[in-house]
Amino acid sequence: MRKITKAVIPVAGLGTRMLPATKEIPKELLPILDKPVIQYVVEEAVNAGISEIIFVTNTSKGAIKNHFKQNLTLEKYLKEKKKKDTLSKFPNYLFKKINFSSVLQKTPLGLGHAILAAEKKIKNEDFAVFLPDEFLVSKTDKSDFNRMLVNYSKTNQNQILVEKIPKKMISNYGVVKLKSNKISVIKPENILDIIEKPSNRDAPSDKRVVGRYILPSIIFKFLKKTKPGADNEIQLTDALRKMILQNSDSFQATLSESKIFDCGSMKGFVGANIAMGLKDKDLKKHIMETLI
Repeated sequence: MRKITKAVIPVAGLGTRMLPATKEIPKELLPILDKPVIQYVVEEAVNAGISEIIFVTNTSKGAIKNHFKQNLTLEKYLKEKKKKDTLSKFPNYLFKKINFSSVLQKTPLGLGHAILAAEKKIKNEDFAVFLPDEFLVSKTDKSDFNRMLVNYSKTNQNQILVEKIPKKMISNYGVVKLKSNKISVIKPENILDIIEKPSNRDAPSDKRVVGRYILPSIIFKFLKKTKPGADNEIQLTDALRKMILQNSDSFQATLSESKIFDCGSMKGFVGANIAMGLKDKDLKKHIMETLI
């Protein structure tokens, strides 16, 4: 089986939809229960076999990097108080064997530009991309990304995670055109085209792109040739489209089996907290009592 070991996680966004909470605190550090969003995303990657995490960041996001480092004073205090359970949840204990690094995106010029910033770290390897705004709560023991890896190994094709959405929401997302409508959780399908934020009338399907990708290193070549689009940003979707139109067998869509929350928005952030709270027996009881 081919193996994906590197994951790029863009965290350079300004979090404007969550202001003023994100004025000084990176949106990726806002908590879902007792852990920040970014830690859940890293756990998702590591649990699937990723051994190297590459953050694409900016100069104001040093707190994210610090979250994954040791805090000797706090850890000493917890040891003295014999709070081993709390200590065991710290990133430097959970991710001892994981290599963390970061690259700087000096100007916020879009997702495609952010991924391009990681080129020197990736070199000539296939790699994963995780967008931390997309918070996935799996409905099974096997994560969507794990299934993406299985499909990647079986078919030798790059992978994009998709979910079925109502037509009224189509114009908010990148949408894929599939070879057939036979896609299912157990059956991926070839992608023939991908369109960024189409109108309801022009949408090629009701399957939108979710922020999980397995990409080839050649994507950097396409990103370098991609001209800025809306808001003067380099869109990953535009580069993917050029690649797919050149080779219709290059990408597959894996259908999500998760509940997905946009944690870059207030509704998504609150929804993710409730969804995770309902997974805890004590918190579930408290939530239900609060809602009554």
